[in-house]
Amino acid sequence: MGIRDFYLTNKVAFIAGGRRGLGKAMALAFAEAGADVAVTDAVIEGGELEATAAEIRKLGRRSLAIQLNITKKADVEKAVQKVVDELGGIDILVNTALKESTPSTLLDLSEEGWDSMLDVSLKGYFLTSQAAAKRMIAQKRGGSIINMSSRSYVRPRERSGAYATAKAGVVALTGQLAMELGPYNIRANAIAPSVVATEGAEFLWKEPERRKMTEAEIPLGRVSTPEEIANVALFLASDGASYISGVALIVDGGSMWVGAKNPPPPKK
Repeated sequence: MGIRDFYLTNKVAFIAGGRRGLGKAMALAFAEAGADVAVTDAVIEGGELEATAAEIRKLGRRSLAIQLNITKKADVEKAVQKVVDELGGIDILVNTALKESTPSTLLDLSEEGWDSMLDVSLKGYFLTSQAAAKRMIAQKRGGSIINMSSRSYVRPRERSGAYATAKAGVVALTGQLAMELGPYNIRANAIAPSVVATEGAEFLWKEPERRKMTEAEIPLGRVSTPEEIANVALFLASDGASYISGVALIVDGGSMWVGAKNPPPPKK
């Protein structure tokens, strides 16, 4: 055991949602650790996905940029086959794809809003996990599945019911995968961050007053960076975490343990 257990030399990673934010940070971290990386996203306009793949290649690793809607089973299986054919297999799957939604209470949420959130953030994770796990089993060299959940699954925010429900489902899915795939030496874990400074969470951290309120609830006094969450994923993907499976790792700067503020005393 040693530092080499944290390298990903000769590994192939498949990242669903690798155009920017957390997915991009993880793709670059994995490449720096020695892995070849396929990045996918439903959006390819603007060139961000290919730019991520180009950055990976500059690090001396092979990379593919694949347009993929993870809610379509046939498309997922086609993408997985492409990675196997061109990169030689799949050792690591990371699900970071996210459906952005308009904040809403459950009472006001439309059926379409509910369906679209769970379609991407839960069904999509199931489909990619299913397809990748079948390949990992056939390869007989183990593997690691990492699903992005959120601390919201245990401590939801206001007007985020569909999101919190999907992320709770991701944790349950991860536990089921860990149980079923353990005999094949395939590990499954989830990462549950709070606020990360990504484009998708700008409403929580970019506006000065809102950021001040958010950081006041975090013992470390700041929101996390995508790179900090990517380092957690790198650990879980590596042999350094070879006995960790079925875990939902909360990464929130300690804010899980901050108690609710007491209301002001009544006026006399």
